[in-house]
Amino acid sequence: MLGDATARLLLAAVAAAALAAPAAADPALKSAIKSDYDTYLGPLFTHFHQNPELSYLETETAKRMAAELKKAGATVTTGVGGTGVVGVMKNGDGPVLMLRADMDGLPVEEKSGLPYASKVTQKGQDGQVYPVMHACGHDTHITAMVGTARRLAAMKDRWKGTILFIVQPAEERVGGAKAMLADGLYTRFPKPDYAVAFHVAANLPTGKISASEGLQYSSADSVDITVHGVGAHGAAPHAGKDPVYIASAIVVALQSIVSREVGPLSPAVITVGAFHAGHKHNIISDRADLQLTVRANDEATRAQLIAAIERVAKNVARANGVAEDRLPDVKVSEGTPTTINDGPLARRMNAAFARDLGPGVMIPFVQETMGAEDFAFFVQPELKVPGYYFGVGGTPQAAFDAAKAGGPPVPSHHSPLFKIAPEPAVTLGTEAMVTATLELLKPR
Repeated sequence: MLGDATARLLLAAVAAAALAAPAAADPALKSAIKSDYDTYLGPLFTHFHQNPELSYLETETAKRMAAELKKAGATVTTGVGGTGVVGVMKNGDGPVLMLRADMDGLPVEEKSGLPYASKVTQKGQDGQVYPVMHACGHDTHITAMVGTARRLAAMKDRWKGTILFIVQPAEERVGGAKAMLADGLYTRFPKPDYAVAFHVAANLPTGKISASEGLQYSSADSVDITVHGVGAHGAAPHAGKDPVYIASAIVVALQSIVSREVGPLSPAVITVGAFHAGHKHNIISDRADLQLTVRANDEATRAQLIAAIERVAKNVARANGVAEDRLPDVKVSEGTPTTINDGPLARRMNAAFARDLGPGVMIPFVQETMGAEDFAFFVQPELKVPGYYFGVGGTPQAAFDAAKAGGPPVPSHHSPLFKIAPEPAVTLGTEAMVTATLELLKPR
């Protein structure tokens, strides 16, 4: 037999080794979420995918989410910031954790070929009727939120505190977060100590999670340029000022801002997403309209781009002889600032996911696009709410392999061909949100 001292040393060594070793994924949690997906969350995802709604008009989605959160045991308030929903689940004393999911669809006609593809149309705020599609994966986010609420309600022995389930409208119009805050989100309800959200990512393989310890998303602003010309007959262009030609010159000149004015190590994007002018073959119009999206990774570059766009637009018009009182109108609609993950919180969450979700789940963060997110408004520095935003893989590795071998490319977000693999995305998203909650609301 071992002596008492030796036995104690051996037990201490075993305990230390156990603590130091990475924990395997929680098989009971995985199994419970998988079972819930098979019987409940899967059909719910299909329902959401087939019934998308436009930004600010998500009335039926909000109604269903309110019912689901209430069924899970949350106290629910609707109509926050328009169609927003807030569910509060309390479980004793402890920190307040905000979990957020966005719920709006896009005015896109679905061509994914999925058997459950959306065939919905909806009248927009402008009175026009649009096809609507969940072309950015928000159906994944709200389904995972329901799964998270159901799971945490059954695990109250493992967490203490308050959870805010935030179902946010109008992320695609970058107005929903601001609207909820303006409607008293942080004053009418417990102010969060942490805010966490995720986005399903078409450019990440299923089963993988990635998150930055700093910059997660770029800023985004919308710019409208109205170019004023002088109408004329198409056979007599010299008798007018052609706004199509002038606007075309502006489109080309705008790209010199990124290539020749912004520093080469500062990412920036100016994309002209729409160009509208004229209505007849032989008539030179008196107006052309451009719509731009502008992206940056820091506030200095953001301001530089906006100022340069106005300068370029007006000076190109001047170079083409447009009178001072007819120079282009440049209207900037403020979008969203950069989304910055709180460093200490991100390191804690990344470590928890690496420890609890299984080996190989976490992969290094790489910014491949300049997407933007209005989650940024919830975690602005002056609000003193540390935020963590992560990506969850939505495309099977086989699809990436096929594309690399010359097959069809993986459709991007906002494409009519967009599709994700719902089961691995919803289940991993749910597991990650539950894991984040158990980490941040550990009983003391």
